[in-house]
Amino acid sequence: MESKYTKRYTAEFKRDAIALVDSTGKTVTAVARELGISSESLRGWYIQAKADRGEGAPGELTTAEREDLKRLRRQNAEQAKTIEVLRKAAVFFAKESDR
Repeated sequence: MESKYTKRYTAEFKRDAIALVDSTGKTVTAVARELGISSESLRGWYIQAKADRGEGAPGELTTAEREDLKRLRRQNAEQAKTIEVLRKAAVFFAKESDR
């Protein structure tokens, strides 16, 4: 039975694991097996690290760009809610002024 707990790794651990892949020339899967972590996790960290160094695929976002995008989406959602409240208020006050 699988645990619903997702293991969290420190930034230092991730950085060291990525450095192992780069320095040893071993595959991501081999390094992940040695460290006892999921190869999919290490592969994701490795791909993101390459993007952060400017070595990623064209159009791939860096960590900073991902954080900006997340912040902007959250801000956009808040503004959409505000606009909807203001729209409803305008309709309400328009009806009140007709009386």
